[in-house]
Amino acid sequence: MWSFRGAGGARGAEVTQPEVRSDPVGRATRRGGWRAAKVAMRRVARLGRGAVVGLLLAVHAVAAFEPITVGIAIGAATALTGYLSYTDLYCRFAECCREKQPLNASALKLELEEKLFGQHLATEVILKALTGFKNNKNPKKPLTLSLHGWAGTGKNFVSQIVAEHLHSKGLRSNFVHLFVSTLHFPHEQQIKLYQDQLQGWIRGNVSACASSVFIFDEMDKLHPGVIDAIKPFLDYYEQVDGVSYRKAIFIFLSNAGGDLITKIALDFWRAGRKREDIQLKDLEPVLSVGVFNNKHSGLWHSGLIDRNLIDYFIPFLPLEYRHVKMCVRAEMRARGSAIDEDIVTRVADEMTFFPKSEKIYSDKGCKTVQSRLDFH
Repeated sequence: MWSFRGAGGARGAEVTQPEVRSDPVGRATRRGGWRAAKVAMRRVARLGRGAVVGLLLAVHAVAAFEPITVGIAIGAATALTGYLSYTDLYCRFAECCREKQPLNASALKLELEEKLFGQHLATEVILKALTGFKNNKNPKKPLTLSLHGWAGTGKNFVSQIVAEHLHSKGLRSNFVHLFVSTLHFPHEQQIKLYQDQLQGWIRGNVSACASSVFIFDEMDKLHPGVIDAIKPFLDYYEQVDGVSYRKAIFIFLSNAGGDLITKIALDFWRAGRKREDIQLKDLEPVLSVGVFNNKHSGLWHSGLIDRNLIDYFIPFLPLEYRHVKMCVRAEMRARGSAIDEDIVTRVADEMTFFPKSEKIYSDKGCKTVQSRLDFH
C-alpha cells in the first residue's frame, strides 16, 4: 500500500491503492487485542470496582492494537466508573480528532515570539490566520498557507510549531501528514499516478478527521501539475463527493521566491529602513506572481494560484548576523547548556554572509547552527 508517515518515517509511493492511517491492523493483531480485552473484562467482573485501575492499565496496553479493541475495554471501564464519558476515557489512551478544540492563541504567540527569530511578518500572519480560521465555526474553505524563503529561515520549524498547537502529537499525530516532494513524488513520468494517490490519501484522512493538517515540503522541487490534483479540496465547495474539506489546513513550504524576498529586504536595508517596516503588502503580490511564473516551482502556472485558493503567501526574510546569534543561544538552551557568548560569537562568525560587498544575510540562515555548535 501507498502510505505516508510523519517526518523521518516516510515511505515512497509504489502502488496505486492509498492507505488511510486509521485503517485497522492485521487480523492476527486484532485477535490478540480481543483476547486482551476479554481477559481484562473477566477480571473486572470478578473483582468489581476495585479492578477499574487495573482495567485502565490494560486499556493502555491494548491501545497498541486497534481502536475497536480499546473500545471494548474502555466500555467496560466506563460502565463501572460512571465518572467519565466513553469519549473522554477513550481519548486518554488513544489519540482523538478533536475538531472543536479551540486554538490556544496566546501559547502559539508566545512560542513563535520566543523561538522564531527575525520573522515578524511570518509570526503576525500565521497567528492571525490560524486564530481567525479556528474561531470560525463555519469556514467557507480550508485554510491554505504558502511559506516562502531561503533555507534555514524557519519554514520547517514553524510548520512543526503549528502542527503541535493544532494536534498535540505534532508531526507524530495521526492527523498531521507530511509530504516531501523528492521522497514521495520523485518521478516526473508518474505525475498522473501521484495525483490519483494524493486525492485518495487526502479524501480518506479528511473523512477520518475533518481538521487534518497536510504539510507539503520542498514545493520548489515538486513536478508542476502534481499539486493541482488537490484543487477541488481547497475550493469553496460545501462538499466534494460527500466529504467536507472546509476545516482542514494545508501548508506549503518552498524556497521559491527567496530571491524576490531578499531583494526587497535588501532595498529596505540600503534605504536605511528597518526590516520590521516591511509589510505583507510589500511582498505578497510579488511572491504570488513570481512563484506562479517560476518554472522551477511546484506552483508553476498552478490553478491554486490562478483560482486564488492560497489564502496567504507568507515571506520568510533572510537572517542577519544578530539572528544567527539568537539561534545559537536558543540551541544552547535547548541542550541545557549555559550561554557562553564567546562560543555564540565564534559559531556566528563561522557562517558565510551575502551580498559579497555588504555581507548582511546568512546564506544558510540558521540551518547549520546545530552541527557547528557540536564542534565547540
